[in-house]
Amino acid sequence: MLASNEAYAVDTVIRASTLTKRFGEVLALDRVNLNVKKGEFVSFVGPSGCGKSTLMRCIAGLETASEGMLEVGGGPVDGPPKDLGLALQRDALLDWADVLDNVLLPADFRGEPRQRYEARARDLLNRVGLSEFIHAYPHSLSGGMRQRVAICRALLLTPGLLLMDEPFGALDALTRDQLNVDLHKLWEAERMTVIFVTHSITEAVFLSSRILVFRPRPGQITDEIDVPLGDQRRLSIRETSEFGELTRKLRGSFEKMGIIHE
Repeated sequence: MLASNEAYAVDTVIRASTLTKRFGEVLALDRVNLNVKKGEFVSFVGPSGCGKSTLMRCIAGLETASEGMLEVGGGPVDGPPKDLGLALQRDALLDWADVLDNVLLPADFRGEPRQRYEARARDLLNRVGLSEFIHAYPHSLSGGMRQRVAICRALLLTPGLLLMDEPFGALDALTRDQLNVDLHKLWEAERMTVIFVTHSITEAVFLSSRILVFRPRPGQITDEIDVPLGDQRRLSIRETSEFGELTRKLRGSFEKMGIIHE
């Protein structure tokens, strides 16, 4: 287990070499090589079943690689790192706890006193526009509001590494756009390292500093696209020629693999 706070002091946060993962006879990941630097926002993009989520689960210590090397924070992964935030497509909020209590759950699990983190919880909720809902219960929240709560919960302990597996996949387009903006603002402020799994080309380009493209199973990274759009991103950036060129480049990767057809 990696020590909190010191776990991500190294420049390279995630390093994988010839990482292979099998589920019985199924080859999910095939000799994947990966390097992610501190503070990067890296999106994994590819078709369903290509191994994106499997690689993320290996990084999170929820799956064990069958072969190859995987290091997080300079050491081998032997379980979930303590300095880790996790946000999934299902928000997994506790229905019997209000918004503030849901955000404070990581402190409870760590055995930390709640009062030490309450100010940060309130600040995070304020930054995503939920300051008026801290005592609301999940059943009264929209899907987008629930995901905002889940993101705040994942960031409560100031993780060095945030893993996000299609957290906005079930939301409508307008809500998804707003959450993209909210998430990017949080990343600008926190500068944690983010791995973000998505099927959306525009979402990947808007959020990322780098995009890794996965081919259909067995999973391999076949392309890498840098996203030099700067840090201050608003939705209007999607109307620029630079943004359009990057989306065409990413779409072209899938056309070459025969995943997208004209």
